[in-house]
Amino acid sequence: MGINSEISLIESLKTNFGFSAFKGTQEDIIRNVMEGNDTFVLMPTGGGKSLCYQLPALLLEGTAIIISPLIALMKNQVDAIRAFSADDGVAHFMNSSLTKAAIQKVKEDLLSGKTRMLYVAPESLTKAENVEFLRQVRVSFYAIDEAHCISEWGHDFRPEYRRIRAIINEVGVAPIIALTATATPKVQHDIQKNLGMLDAKVFKSSFNRPNLYYEIRPKVQAAKEIIKFIKNNSGKSGIIYCLSRKKVEELAQTLVINGIRALPYHAGMDSATRSANQDSFLMEEADVIVATIAFGMGIDKPDVRFVIHYDIPKSLEGYYQETGRAGRDGGEGKCITFYRYKDIQKLEKFMQNKHIAEQEIGKQLLLETVAYAESAVCRRKHLLHYFGEEYHDDNCENCDNCNHPKKKFEGKEDILLVLHTVLAVKEKFKAEHIADIITGKKTQAVQTYGHNELEVFGRGAEKQDKYWLAVIRQAMISRLIVKEIENYGLLRLSEEGHEFIAKPTSFMLIEEQEYDYNDPADSNGSDGGKTSTVDLELLAVLKDLRKKVSKKHNLPPFVIFQDPSLEDMALQYPVSIEEMQNIAGVGTGKAKKYGKEFADVIKAYVDEKEIIRPQDMIVKSVVNKSGVKVSIIQSIDRKMSLDDIAAAKKLEMYELLTEIEAIVNSGTKLNLDYYIDGIIDEERQSEVYEYFREEAETESIEEALAELGEDDYSEEDIRLMRIKFISELGN
Repeated sequence: MGINSEISLIESLKTNFGFSAFKGTQEDIIRNVMEGNDTFVLMPTGGGKSLCYQLPALLLEGTAIIISPLIALMKNQVDAIRAFSADDGVAHFMNSSLTKAAIQKVKEDLLSGKTRMLYVAPESLTKAENVEFLRQVRVSFYAIDEAHCISEWGHDFRPEYRRIRAIINEVGVAPIIALTATATPKVQHDIQKNLGMLDAKVFKSSFNRPNLYYEIRPKVQAAKEIIKFIKNNSGKSGIIYCLSRKKVEELAQTLVINGIRALPYHAGMDSATRSANQDSFLMEEADVIVATIAFGMGIDKPDVRFVIHYDIPKSLEGYYQETGRAGRDGGEGKCITFYRYKDIQKLEKFMQNKHIAEQEIGKQLLLETVAYAESAVCRRKHLLHYFGEEYHDDNCENCDNCNHPKKKFEGKEDILLVLHTVLAVKEKFKAEHIADIITGKKTQAVQTYGHNELEVFGRGAEKQDKYWLAVIRQAMISRLIVKEIENYGLLRLSEEGHEFIAKPTSFMLIEEQEYDYNDPADSNGSDGGKTSTVDLELLAVLKDLRKKVSKKHNLPPFVIFQDPSLEDMALQYPVSIEEMQNIAGVGTGKAKKYGKEFADVIKAYVDEKEIIRPQDMIVKSVVNKSGVKVSIIQSIDRKMSLDDIAAAKKLEMYELLTEIEAIVNSGTKLNLDYYIDGIIDEERQSEVYEYFREEAETESIEEALAELGEDDYSEEDIRLMRIKFISELGN
């Protein structure tokens, strides 16, 4: 049936979706589609793009074919539409996840005219049998969601998208509505040209999302920072993006063992698990989803309160779309990105095997990302300018650069020094080599090429190489220097660079560049927090307590907790058994056995002294419970020879014993009798055991060897017996 012109769109909106008013330009867009015109919609995430094709699809005769790249989003939207309708057949999706029986049901509903919306993935649309079938269907219009996938300059280019126009011509020509949340003017033109809709009416909403707060942080102990942030925003929903599947799994696991309800989500997981994890997030059974940037999630959740990028995206379009998933209901949305230049270099390496044209595009997109990350300009102003929109306020009051302006200083002479050095080496070397020359480092490469003889050698020795690398990046961002990715990252001057040398002008550099640091806790965010000072008064109290507990249990003090564990307690102030498990050398077993008395004493001390505890340091490392240690425990349970375990793990015996000691000291009980009995006779075992039980004042191996005789026992013997002793009596 056609739409009755007497029924207003507002009434249809209320009847079909329960809304009493349109947002922004939605009504104008819908009218344009209803009139059979091609339509291009550029509307930021959260603006209500999907309604622009869903409502006309329900009102027009025939079936709207909606092309979407995200299987998860298709299911999500079909479920939402069915919730408003009495008939499930009103909307279907057709993709690789369906069984033959399900596909047959979809086809029946389509041919009967029940279905007003059919969601298809571009891969499904291009299959010959689907094209043949769809020619029998009356198509009201085509909606192309995530249309930026058409453009090689877009952040999520998919070759199948460039074939859509040809398929439309085969299935049957009908009006097109193309929709995207992110497109620069260049990408927009590319989309319209490819779809043959250069005459389409364009509806462009503002890219400004005033409720979103943007911040870039140096990537130093990022996992620890993330845990601290989430715990300070307890109960709020958030998404964390990582570049690799491995990092997604690692970080999700780290969050979970630190008491955060987090789940992973990436393309390498089986679809059932992925769907279950998404549903858990939507149903608020999990607070945080950790996902890969490469895999679009299509999560339609209005109350995501934070989006964190553990790794910076490959383009500003990607960044804008992913951050746009925060605060879609107009409420709070914090967008925090951890950045270091090393991650950009990794992305550049991935590009080296690609076609030159692709490299060129990728290089430009990365340069824009670096410029944004290292800029001192208002983040909002920078983003909007990138998308061809002007932002006239000087201070948005909702980004790090506006709230905490970076200091600048005149850097003209430093830029000139960099440019002259690049020319002095005939534009045939990388940034690191240029920095080595300027700082006066006599590396092998510098000396081999005789660059220590250059006039510029050592001219910037008063500053570190990371400062000069930041200056080089500023010169690249300002297009004075070009980096040849396809040519091993060699630097050369651009035309503007030569002009700058001929006519130098003022060049303001940003102070405190911190984007080259390595993250000492990159893998799991736990470095034990050894940067603070141990509370010596508390340490003395804990040592006294340890003496009392050891007397009560008739055990040497080191069996209860070793000195490094007490020092960590005097640094982190754990006040519960749960927090005690985060202390170095204290696992679940030890925390449960001895932790409460120590936690109670620490709590009383903290309350009395009114100490503000460094909660950000209490981050439990996933490594303690994973990988090598778990495998060692399993191998010992199977009574494998320690020599075989060491060989399998590519460890020396002393390294394996160190791992086993860490396991036992953390409270896990291990039975090594099967191995010890084969190399140390019973009498000698008893002698060492009694020494640790009755005589030893500390756990020192050296003291044990001095007492028991180095001629009679090896260091390995003593270590094995100490492991047996602590495991049996302490755990």
